[in-house]
Amino acid sequence: MTDRPHPNIANPKTAEAAPGLPADGRERFLRACRCLPLDYPPVWFMRQAGRSLPEYRALKEKHSFVEIVQTPELATEVTLQPVRRFDFDAAILFSDILVICEAMGQRYGFSDRGGIEMEFKVRGAADVEKLETGAVAERLRYVAEALPMIRGELGGGKALIGFAGSPWTLANYMMEGGSSREFTAARALLYTEPRTLNTLLEKLTAAVTEYLQMQIDAGVDAVQIFDTQGGVLADDVFAEASGRWMGEIVSALGGQVPVTVFSKGAAGNRDALIATGADVLSADWTVGLAEFKKGLPADVAVQGNLDPTLLQTTPEAAAAETARILETMRGLHGHIFNLGHGVTPEAKLECIGSVVSAIRSFS
Repeated sequence: MTDRPHPNIANPKTAEAAPGLPADGRERFLRACRCLPLDYPPVWFMRQAGRSLPEYRALKEKHSFVEIVQTPELATEVTLQPVRRFDFDAAILFSDILVICEAMGQRYGFSDRGGIEMEFKVRGAADVEKLETGAVAERLRYVAEALPMIRGELGGGKALIGFAGSPWTLANYMMEGGSSREFTAARALLYTEPRTLNTLLEKLTAAVTEYLQMQIDAGVDAVQIFDTQGGVLADDVFAEASGRWMGEIVSALGGQVPVTVFSKGAAGNRDALIATGADVLSADWTVGLAEFKKGLPADVAVQGNLDPTLLQTTPEAAAAETARILETMRGLHGHIFNLGHGVTPEAKLECIGSVVSAIRSFS
């Protein structure tokens, strides 16, 4: 993967020749993606914007979640909030993985009981046939409008990350009709009507590829594929049901920017994850990050993997576990510090701050 040029790094040869020089957040993030030496890793958090921040909650009193996602000015503001507060090295677009489903004709919202609720459930070939892929860019143009605004506010010193859900994860939500205690409908279809499931996954792969390309064209420095339902698959079907489709997306994007794959609960499928061609593999908190990294090709970076629960404890506990992870990764190039999943609404701001401080003071 190191032979694939990343155009967002202006002079990689110079960067390699001066591994100890200070770097701004964007350069630090991009160096880590390419497994170049750094004095300490860049840091950002999945779900870093949102319910843990009082400034977001204040905005949410006036606007719905969907309204924020679909209004470029509001999405820009929420994307920037955690970067302003914690000085993260990267910002990630504030949006939702389900915008793809909506763009294909399956609208979503939030029920009065809580949780995501889709307009209908995709259950068979007839439902799959109704889904459209030709209007994704047009229907998600609000994202293409928001990203240049975010880029302008961030300036050149912070990385900007775009994202999408994996085809397998999106298929799960589409077939369950929203949030679910147990995601079983897609797995059942995998065994009973694999051709129907493959047709759905093919459509989703095309839509996700177009959507991520649109984000790249709008100026993101990297993209992440969230395969949050990857861990529900048996090891012997993971590659076919999830890994294969993410690999097609990575291949289609052609190394324009670094691509991260986060497949929650699927670290045991390391070979299939490597086969996706991703530049960075993100691991959840149940994985020993250093051992996971040592099992990857030298040019594949890792991201992770603090247990998000630490952010609900004390600043001291959060900082101590951060230092432990950093120590295990000492001498291993290609580490982006992150959580093993997303920030929870119960996260304490002082704990988030202590993690960032522990990283920046690591030596």
